[in-house]
Amino acid sequence: MYALSYQIYKYEHGLTAAEQRAADVRAGETAAALRGLGLRLGHAVRRRHDARLAREAAGGSVRYLSSVR
Repeated sequence: MYALSYQIYKYEHGLTAAEQRAADVRAGETAAALRGLGLRLGHAVRRRHDARLAREAAGGSVRYLSSVR
């Protein structure tokens, strides 16, 4: 945690080149992690949805969790 005066100074004067590069790296890593999470969640949802469609096509009943009703 930085002193408020230092935070105000940084806000008014911006980041140094090294600080900006470090911030860019962190932002890129965060974006990559969020993309990966989204892909994994999307894959899991699609698999569940595809399995449900297959059960319905086969004439089976669809069961829901009690918390979903």
